[in-house]
Amino acid sequence: MGMKIDSHQHFWMYTKEEYPWINEEMSLLKRDFLPNELEPLLNKIGFDGSIAVQARQCLEETRWLLGLSNKYSFIKGVVGWVDLCSNELKQQLDEFTANPLFKGVRHILQDEFEDQYMLKEQFQKGIKLLGDYGLPFDLLIYPRHIPYAVELVKKFPDQKFVLNHIGKPDIKHKVIMPWKENIQRLAERDNTYVKISGLVTEADWNEWKEKDFKVYLDVVFDAFGPERVMVGSDWPVCTLSEDYAATIDIAVNYVNQYASKYEPHILGGNCGKFYSI
Repeated sequence: MGMKIDSHQHFWMYTKEEYPWINEEMSLLKRDFLPNELEPLLNKIGFDGSIAVQARQCLEETRWLLGLSNKYSFIKGVVGWVDLCSNELKQQLDEFTANPLFKGVRHILQDEFEDQYMLKEQFQKGIKLLGDYGLPFDLLIYPRHIPYAVELVKKFPDQKFVLNHIGKPDIKHKVIMPWKENIQRLAERDNTYVKISGLVTEADWNEWKEKDFKVYLDVVFDAFGPERVMVGSDWPVCTLSEDYAATIDIAVNYVNQYASKYEPHILGGNCGKFYSI
């Protein structure tokens, strides 16, 4: 079997000013989360490495994550932030792609004031430039944004996109529509992948059962197929609800039950292919 990779986790050195989204309900996250804490967790479940994903929209964080990736061999790649609407975007990409561990870009679209932000002309110019560098884009959006994501991925059929956290359906309240229909529309574009990540955060943190996720995972697997699905933890955010191993186990147990022959792809191969690892 090839490498097992956690396709989605974060590091940070906590300050109240830089992480305003971490509210009192999430007080467990108000501390530093660094590689020396994650590495033994990966080792314990037999994973070979992870993808470190941006959590702040600043170039300094991208530089910091790349610095960590040079020190810790288990970090197989960094999905950083660049200003896709900036006239200096090319210079930013030239700087970061000098490090071969710079594997992709994410923008926190879910927090933009305009739901259609991703369809702005300047943003799309940035996406086009990512294609010139062969860099995939992580879509961090809520269910209401998925129709706009469908429009975006249609415009860039050669650009690779991956939907984070299966599009954040409301698992806690068992809401399935229109998320399901929009997921199916998005998955029709074969340049889109999906991360089974962030599920526990959208569930009832203290009361969820593994069966709560089955209906959502069924939709994702039916729509994308096992060749375009990858497992991720969203560590440390997942610790609000459950420990690291139990979070990963949701995906692993589902795959073992329904798609065991695809396990090497879903637990690492698809991630490696997507991010060119």
